[in-house]
Amino acid sequence: MNIHEYQGKSILKSFGVAIQEGIVADTPQEAVAAAKKLTEDTGTEWYVVKAQIHAGGRGKGTVTETDSRGVVLAKGIDKVEGIAKAILGGHLVTAQTSDTGKQVNKVLVAQDVYYPGASEPEEYYMSVLLDRSSGKHIIMYSPEGGMNIEEVAEQTPHLIFKEEIDAMLGLQGFQTRRIAFNLGLSGQAFKQMNKFVHALYAAFIGCDASMFEINPVLKTSDDNIIAVDAKVTLDDNALYRHKAYAEMRDKTEEDQTEVEADEAGLNYVKLDGNVGCMVNGAGLAMATMDIIKLSGGEPANFLDVGGTADAARVEKAFRIILKDKAVKAILVNIFGGIVRCDRVAQGIVDAYNNIGELPVPLIVRLQGTNAEEAKQLIDDSGLKVHSVILLQEAADKVAEVLA
Repeated sequence: MNIHEYQGKSILKSFGVAIQEGIVADTPQEAVAAAKKLTEDTGTEWYVVKAQIHAGGRGKGTVTETDSRGVVLAKGIDKVEGIAKAILGGHLVTAQTSDTGKQVNKVLVAQDVYYPGASEPEEYYMSVLLDRSSGKHIIMYSPEGGMNIEEVAEQTPHLIFKEEIDAMLGLQGFQTRRIAFNLGLSGQAFKQMNKFVHALYAAFIGCDASMFEINPVLKTSDDNIIAVDAKVTLDDNALYRHKAYAEMRDKTEEDQTEVEADEAGLNYVKLDGNVGCMVNGAGLAMATMDIIKLSGGEPANFLDVGGTADAARVEKAFRIILKDKAVKAILVNIFGGIVRCDRVAQGIVDAYNNIGELPVPLIVRLQGTNAEEAKQLIDDSGLKVHSVILLQEAADKVAEVLA
C-alpha cells in the first residue's frame, strides 16, 4: 500500500527520524493557516508547498491547468495562498504518471530547510528495501541525491552504494558508520547520519514496510541530517498488525477498478493487454497469462476469484474485466479442487444470463472435480461460449478469436 509523503513523514517522526516539518492542507485557506502555524512552531518565514500524490518526480512535474510545478517555494506567507490555489484541484503530470496526470487533492506546506543566506546544504539519496535476489534487506544510498537520481544511477553507477543487512543480526553500527563515511561526512554530521540511518531502519522494520525512499536526505548548513521527502510502501499483508496505518489508505489515488475488485473480495490487477483472465489461484493465473502470450495475445489483467466462484462472484468478475475497453476476449481457466467445476459452470451460465450477451468472445476451460459435468452444462446452455479441455486448446482458441 502506497501512502502520501506527509503520512510517511509522520511514521518516520514516530520512530525518531528527523524530518522537514510540515502540515497538510486541503484548501488554499488551510495552506495559509498551516504556514502561520509553521512560523510559530519553527520560526520559518519561507515555505515549500508540495502536491500530495502517489508518484515521484513532483518537483519536475507540471500541473496541466496552471503550468505550476508540483513542488514550489513560497518566499513569504503572502505567496502561499496563490501557490496552493495553482496546485490544488489540478492534474499533476510527472515521469511516473500517465499523460493525464493525477488530481491533487492535498498539499503539504513544509518549512524551508534550505536556510536563506546560509551555506549550501548537501543532498543525499537513501532507500531501504528487500533485495529479492539475496533475500536480504538493503540500504541503497548515494552522495548525489535530489531530482536527478535516475540520471546518477544510469550515468555514474559507481556513486550508488548498497549495504546488505542480515535479518538475524539487524543493522550494525559499523554499517551505519560505513554509510556515513561513503557519503563523505565527518564530525557532527557523521554522528547525525549514524543516528538517522538507525532510526530509518527501525521505522522500516517497525511498520512492516516494503520500501522507504528518502530523496533527498539533507545535511543542513548546521550539520543536521533530516528527511526532506518520504516515499513509503507498506506491506498489504501486514496491515492487520497496523490498523492506524491501514487507515492511511487513499483510494482516490488507486485504480478505481482495482478498488472495486478489492471491495468485492477479488484479487485484481489491471495490465495493458487485450485478453481478460479469470482464474482461481495465483499460480494458475501466471500460467494462464503465459498461455495467452504464447498464443499471440497479451493479458489484460490478473484476476483471481478464489475458491468460491459462485454466480455472484463470477458476474462481478466479468463486469470488472469488461470495464477495460481494450479487452477483446475473455479466458476463464478454473481448476476445481476446493470448488466443484459444475458449480463454477453454473455460476458462469447464470452470470452470462444476468449480464446479457457478452460483447467479446468467451473461452472457458474447467478442469478438476466434476469437469465433465461442467463442460456438458456449458455446452448445453446455448450460450456463445467456447468450451475447451486442454491448455493448448485454450491457447489455440485465443489465437483464433483474436485473428
